[in-house]
Amino acid sequence: MLPDNPTLEQYLAYATDLANRGAAAFAAASDDDALEAARIQFLGDKRGELLVLQKGLGALPPDARRDAGRAFNEAKTTLNAALDERRTSLRSATPSGPRLDLTMPARERWRGGKHPITLVIDEIVAIFRELGFTVALGPESESEWYNFGSLNFPADHPAMDLHDTFYLGEGALLRTHTSPVQVRTLQKYPPPIRILAPGTVFRRDPFDASHAPAFAQLEGLAIDEGISFVDLKSTLTVFARRFFGPSTKTRFRPSYFPFTEPSAEMDVECRLCGGVGCSACKGTGWMEIMGSGMVHPSVLEAAGIDSERFTGWAFGMGPGRIAMLRYGLPDIRLLYDSDVRFLAQVAE
Repeated sequence: MLPDNPTLEQYLAYATDLANRGAAAFAAASDDDALEAARIQFLGDKRGELLVLQKGLGALPPDARRDAGRAFNEAKTTLNAALDERRTSLRSATPSGPRLDLTMPARERWRGGKHPITLVIDEIVAIFRELGFTVALGPESESEWYNFGSLNFPADHPAMDLHDTFYLGEGALLRTHTSPVQVRTLQKYPPPIRILAPGTVFRRDPFDASHAPAFAQLEGLAIDEGISFVDLKSTLTVFARRFFGPSTKTRFRPSYFPFTEPSAEMDVECRLCGGVGCSACKGTGWMEIMGSGMVHPSVLEAAGIDSERFTGWAFGMGPGRIAMLRYGLPDIRLLYDSDVRFLAQVAE
């Protein structure tokens, strides 16, 4: 700080210090606001430090004012030059051209879309909901009894080979189908029952054009008095024609499942090749979309349902294969592709 009655030496020392501190403060300013604050401190019209230095000239002896005036002018020149230099530097660092116009509409961005399998499941659920069905869910980690025992799978039966799965230890495994949801529902609610059970299942299947080791499955169950195979076939035919179109050709082939008797596979004419034959339908012209049949009495009894009074039917389908037919996909592995452009294409 400059004394009230400084000597010439004190004045000259203060002028030099002021010029150095001011130039350093201007050079250190990171933006326009910081530079303006430094300008007010050193060059302000009311309380700037240079103004204090100027007023100090009057307190000096007349014979010292010449040298002091020269020091004042040098300090002023140094400060103004440092200020102009930093101001130019900050302006050159700012990008040229028009600034962001916040009034312009934002660019459209595709945020994502539902997976083709999800779209298929939603559509299937909507069709069956009109037929009186509701959705039921269950755990992906199941016990052997719910996954096999309650569904009439005899121990060491060849049918078990079709359901090789991943065991978690202590009788727990990753479910091979969503049929355990059916048993859990039968244990919890009395008939009549009409449910759909969608979810992910796990099997030791090869990863090829029509199989995957982990895939979505959707099963249906209807239990009531007087239900017959005619109800099964008519309901599934209505579904196929609602989903694929009124001219859809279907067929039922005898099959075997431990939990249904009699059992049948349901096929629809391959929409990829029009029934001519391709790799997706293995050259048959038909695409298997689900297995079905009348619920085995042993399954009803295991769930605590009187099999003499109640009958029912069940089906299970892979929405992945349905999606292949719906969107014309030759290989199921496309549904596992992580490229979001695939989802964008389906969403359109």
